[in-house]
Amino acid sequence: MAENSKGNGDENSFWKKHIRSIPGRPSPKKVISSSLGNSSSTSFQNFKRSVDDVWDCGVADNEFSNDSNSTSTDVTICKTIAELAAISVINNHKTRADDKTRSNPLPAKHESRNSSISNSCTKVSSDDGTGRLSKFKTLLQTNVLELNELKKLSWSGIPDEIRANAWRLLAGYLPANIERRKEVLERKRLDYLSLVQQYFHTDRDEIFQDIYHQIHIDIPRMSPLISLFQQKIVQEIFERILFIWAIRHPASGYVQGINDLVTPFFVVFLQEILPSNRSLESTDLSEIPLAVRNCVEADSFWCLSKFLDSIQDNYIFAQLGIQNKVQQLKELIQRIDVNLHKHLQKHDVDYLQFSFRWMNNLLTRELPLRCSIRLWDTYLAECDSFASFQLYVCAAFLLRWRDKLLLEKDFQGLMILLQNLPTHDWNDSHISILVAEAYRLKVMFADAPNHLQANSS
Repeated sequence: MAENSKGNGDENSFWKKHIRSIPGRPSPKKVISSSLGNSSSTSFQNFKRSVDDVWDCGVADNEFSNDSNSTSTDVTICKTIAELAAISVINNHKTRADDKTRSNPLPAKHESRNSSISNSCTKVSSDDGTGRLSKFKTLLQTNVLELNELKKLSWSGIPDEIRANAWRLLAGYLPANIERRKEVLERKRLDYLSLVQQYFHTDRDEIFQDIYHQIHIDIPRMSPLISLFQQKIVQEIFERILFIWAIRHPASGYVQGINDLVTPFFVVFLQEILPSNRSLESTDLSEIPLAVRNCVEADSFWCLSKFLDSIQDNYIFAQLGIQNKVQQLKELIQRIDVNLHKHLQKHDVDYLQFSFRWMNNLLTRELPLRCSIRLWDTYLAECDSFASFQLYVCAAFLLRWRDKLLLEKDFQGLMILLQNLPTHDWNDSHISILVAEAYRLKVMFADAPNHLQANSS
């Protein structure tokens, strides 16, 4: 059954459920010449630049960074942001755990490790939440947004009240200059409607029949237990978003699983326009004015497009990007926990069998929707580096179930557990611990090719 977005467990609410590379080490970025005729540019790079007009926001694109060409500076800043946020998360949970220990110095001997973690994951005090919200609101109202400061705050989670606006800024959909945001937002929404009018009628063209057919059969399967996604209007919105995205990205086209990646954006932008006392489960989209629905649809499309830019190799022919990440995860777990790695190998469990879906759907199938949204706060704060960071999120996620996995003694038991992990009662605190652990693993292993190398023989 479902849980609500606050994680209070209300069962009647909406929220139910090549060269061998070092794991996680980003490949050096090739310098792309400004000239299309330069021999160092690949045909895919030429194609990518040929559709970059869709993100042309004039000078707005340059307002996000004081030095958009300084890759090393950006990497340093992102690392600092993630480090500070992870330390804050860890210290926060440690403090609350210490307080619990002092108030109950003699815990029962039979208390399990998992229940201890669960008990430490209590809600942050309302004062702390109010203080964070105030910081976000103050930051978002500045004349020229300090994007790095927004990333730093967002890494540890974004309050519901301002999440939609923060996501638009983190995704690069809106400019840093507050005076230009309304103009850009209106223009991009009109641009999307133009794309729909121009291309969506081609769903009947023979050349696009396979794309449209696959989208058309995937959408009804999406979140079947959530009535919102079974509404015809909602399914039509998703069809348009995915079809327009697919034909504008012919190198990959539509791939099963991308439909799940629309869901967090759609829900966040839909929540923004609903009254605070109205639940998503009880929302009938036909009662919402068409102009308002169009805004939600356009925002979801543009943010999805930007979000997928850095992981498009996950969805090209044969999905080589995902296959590479699965191999990296295998090598990483072998270094971190050789006993778990050998246990999976002993029972013929291939990492591709369970982690392909994790990489393809960014864990949206493994987590409740509310937790996916919280996780994407961190992914968007990571910006273009989230693709490499997700490797460590998957590693931390797998290690979270280590004890249960080691108790399974055959292939069937392992696969049943890995494909049905018990996360239905997870909340924001679980995700905060997950991303903090992922950051710790990244610091320890990403730039140390032989560090703690285990002997797998």
